[in-house]
Amino acid sequence: MADVPSRPPFPAAPAAVPPSAALPPPAAPSPPVRLTPADHDLLLDLLATPTAGPLETGPDGPAARLREAGRAYATAAAAIGLRVLRHAPPDPAALRRDDVPLTVREAARDETFLARQPSLVLRLGPELPRRDTVMFNVHLDTVAGWWPARFDGRRFTGRGAVDAKGPAVALLAGIRAARAAEPALGSRIGVLVQAVAGEEGGAMGTFGTRPLVEDGFTGGLNLFCEPTGHRFLPRSTASMTALVRVEGEDAVDDRPEAGHNATVLLGHIGHYLARALPPRIGDGRVCVAGLHTGERHNRVYGTGRLLLNISYGSRPAGRAAEAALEQALREALADFASGAAGIPDLARTALDAARITSLHWHKRGLPALDGRGRAPWAEELLEQRAGLVRWPDEEPAFTCDAIWMADVPDSYTAVFGPGDLDTNHAHAAGEYVDLDDLDRYADEIARILVARVRHGPPGGGAGDPSHAHSAAVPDAAADRISPR
Repeated sequence: MADVPSRPPFPAAPAAVPPSAALPPPAAPSPPVRLTPADHDLLLDLLATPTAGPLETGPDGPAARLREAGRAYATAAAAIGLRVLRHAPPDPAALRRDDVPLTVREAARDETFLARQPSLVLRLGPELPRRDTVMFNVHLDTVAGWWPARFDGRRFTGRGAVDAKGPAVALLAGIRAARAAEPALGSRIGVLVQAVAGEEGGAMGTFGTRPLVEDGFTGGLNLFCEPTGHRFLPRSTASMTALVRVEGEDAVDDRPEAGHNATVLLGHIGHYLARALPPRIGDGRVCVAGLHTGERHNRVYGTGRLLLNISYGSRPAGRAAEAALEQALREALADFASGAAGIPDLARTALDAARITSLHWHKRGLPALDGRGRAPWAEELLEQRAGLVRWPDEEPAFTCDAIWMADVPDSYTAVFGPGDLDTNHAHAAGEYVDLDDLDRYADEIARILVARVRHGPPGGGAGDPSHAHSAAVPDAAADRISPR
């Protein structure tokens, strides 16, 4: 990752600059923002708190300690002036919707599912119009896999180090520095922080970010704290999950021709789709995933399933991808029937392949985000006022909760964070983040906020206040945290 060039200290707030005037060089904190020992301790505390939800760990896994992690985060945030607006799960009705992934709907049959996974909303300053609010979204849940947290003075290791507990702590450090540099932050410009559950495990933000967005906890500028190598990405793909199911008859290994061989059929379908489908998906990726028929060697399994995940960059592209999969599956079945018809052990499977194979959707119909050009003032602020680099248009985006901002009017949304999903082993063993990366991110957050205080959308004047920034939430008072 390229280093950000050095920049001069924060100057005094300038007078209004005419649109035609040359922009001043981006401002930078002086000295540069650094996480404090208390920030280090907070991150180690969060890393030591297992927060993988039941979609990751399974129904018999350890309970996610998300409420405990949220309280620790809110306590640290209170010390710099952020107060709790909400610390609760959504109403269960949020999951009784057709576009909620099937795995989430099934898991929510357990009445403790939502209760153990609250999301946190914090605010700096009074309720202000959306245009005068900056919203940050960071998730405190993680994928499964936990080991003791460590910090060697240079690098933090532990589940969630880069995705996304490290960015969450650096975010607070950046807000703290920006407030010190620009007193109007928290009065003229407000800050919202969503620290959500339900980002991982295939939940797609359906019980974390989406309910908060729909309740109005958004800003004119919205940043989702995910690893992007310090580049801001105004796009986020959505994804769909399909299940190909074979429901035939089993057979004994001594007479394989008597049954349907789901293992061979699904293997053929998986191989065909992996070759034929990706070229038909214009702006997404295809993952041919879990295949299962059975565990034993002396049996022909007549039933089985194959999972696929397909990402896409827009709703029309998603609908086109659905049609492409359906067509490619028909082709795969015809190809199998043609090629296997003359093989005695597979003749019955070839004959009945289309009849015993079906396609089912576990997840589809979700929005995708593409904010490029949507708010030129925001892109100018991030690039020219705050000195950030935009993610290249030719580089694929990835999926995160930012999709739920796709239909929010009068707003600009980007994904922006330290580290890299692959390099830093997010979702893998040995996940880490370097302190230098977190320091740099905190510095960038401060730069963005100071720039936003000094440079806003064109036109001036206040927009309509968000209707829900102060919405009453049951039991919210019980979660209010006082500064240490």
